[in-house]
Amino acid sequence: MDWRTLLCKEVIRMPKVEELEVVRIYRFAGDSKIKAFVDVDISGFVVKGLRIMEGKNGLFLGMPQEKAKDGKWYSVVYPTTKEAKKQLSDLVIAAYNENS
Repeated sequence: MDWRTLLCKEVIRMPKVEELEVVRIYRFAGDSKIKAFVDVDISGFVVKGLRIMEGKNGLFLGMPQEKAKDGKWYSVVYPTTKEAKKQLSDLVIAAYNENS
């Protein structure tokens, strides 16, 4: 695991991050399940490559992923608490919907 992953995991582990901001939303047109890529600033660290996806229950947030040598995709950074996941997801999806 590289230092960026460790640092982002520590920042996202915080139960309530006060400085959380959507930096940029890259929207996709068409019928793709991926609706947008999003970059967020978490307490001064920008995390790139979050994905807004369309699922059978509506929109959800996918975390940045990398393909490993075994051919599987793994999240590079991710929230470690339900509260942090909800806070991040709510913020990103609200920003996406606000500018639709």
